[in-house]
Amino acid sequence: MEKKDHIISILVHNKPDVLARIAGTLGGKGYNIDSLCVNTTTQNDISKIVMTTAGAQATINRIINELQKLVDVISVDDLTNVESVHREMVMVRLNLKPENTETVKKAVDMNKWKIIVSGDAYLIIEITGDKTQIDFALARLEPLGIIDITRTGLIALKLED
Repeated sequence: MEKKDHIISILVHNKPDVLARIAGTLGGKGYNIDSLCVNTTTQNDISKIVMTTAGAQATINRIINELQKLVDVISVDDLTNVESVHREMVMVRLNLKPENTETVKKAVDMNKWKIIVSGDAYLIIEITGDKTQIDFALARLEPLGIIDITRTGLIALKLED
């Protein structure tokens, strides 16, 4: 059984406790959620949840079946093997020191990252890309003095229906 990362897109009625029921259902069965991104769609009464989890295909099929049983779930799609675009965003706060300021600014320019806030002693950078690009950026910035980060988690959108 090969265990791999899966991207699951869930359309739900935008009601209180829907996310809690989804997380509780999965957690209660021993399934882990690696990342989670939730927001309303163009219809305010419907939300889209994009979740990543790892498992063999049989495990993912069980997760999908459990999710489809929930009352407020409209649809569940595994986007892992369909044509889709995947993105993530991370904001990184770095300490600026005389010895790293030029290196940080060069890395920002070279990689087309976006400076959100700049102070005398720190910088907050926004980086978007796929998981590999985000992981690369964090590895590149780590030796330069990362103080804090926040990641959105993966978002995904099918190319066609």
